[in-house]
Amino acid sequence: MREITPDYVMLGGHSYGGRQVTLLAAEAPTVADALLLLSYPLHPPRKPEQLRTQHFPQLRTPALFIHGTRDPFGSIEEMTAALTAIPARNHMVAIEKAGHELGAAAAAVILREAECFANA
Repeated sequence: MREITPDYVMLGGHSYGGRQVTLLAAEAPTVADALLLLSYPLHPPRKPEQLRTQHFPQLRTPALFIHGTRDPFGSIEEMTAALTAIPARNHMVAIEKAGHELGAAAAAVILREAECFANA
């Protein structure tokens, strides 16, 4: 990405794509200026003991998490607790009554929050 544009780069992904983005950023912190993570799969449904956060302490890239309050891959409380392991600036936005798919109604919120996070 840095070879394509010198401008601000926000790298993102939904679910497993977001997990891959965080793994990349943990290894290469300068790959992007910020991360946009939609429905991060904190753990498999009904398996909260299988956290997918081992790399969180290595994240140095600011990260914005957008997460549904009904997401079976992690509750808002579980996400809040997990994000404390990230040393970089991070923020989570909860989408009320949304599941893992978030839904089309979340699009405006995602755009607004991403812009606010980028300009903070």
